[in-house]
Amino acid sequence: MLALIFLVTTVMAIYIKVLLLRIWMQWARCDFYNPFSQFVVKITQPVVKPLRRIIPSIGPLDTASLLIAYIVSVLSIPVMLRLFIPDPIFLYLGLVLLVKAAGMLVFWVIIVRSLMSWVSQGRNPVDYVLLQLTEPLMAPIRRIIPAMGGIDFSAMAVILVLYMLNFLGLEYIPGWAQF
Repeated sequence: MLALIFLVTTVMAIYIKVLLLRIWMQWARCDFYNPFSQFVVKITQPVVKPLRRIIPSIGPLDTASLLIAYIVSVLSIPVMLRLFIPDPIFLYLGLVLLVKAAGMLVFWVIIVRSLMSWVSQGRNPVDYVLLQLTEPLMAPIRRIIPAMGGIDFSAMAVILVLYMLNFLGLEYIPGWAQF
């Protein structure tokens, strides 16, 4: 039973992150003809398309994808806690889980971009999408902390800010440590 719970929660967590990635890609105006972008759209389109007819986007924010990510987060809470009794606290914990998933997504996208910069040097379609996603976060920091000796510290600064936000969440947001 634990293996099944692990499998279901892992699939739900990955799908939440893919939905958040779709929202982020639309917000950053990524090239949607890129093969990686097409993969993200195709994997989320069967769930997002019917809801998009009812809930329109608000500017660059894909509200249908955000609502689905929130619903999946709320549904994954009872599975994680092995509680199958409906409780209104799941709505709050789902929001906490969604915010933490967004932070983890930003962290891993920055890590993957940093690692790919050593290997692919911009020749990969995934590298181009990662550049479009992370540049709005890293460019303001790069203006404050310039590259020293050919080393860009902006990725490290963004990750440091994410860690600080995580510790603030641990201290001030109930339920943050559980997920």
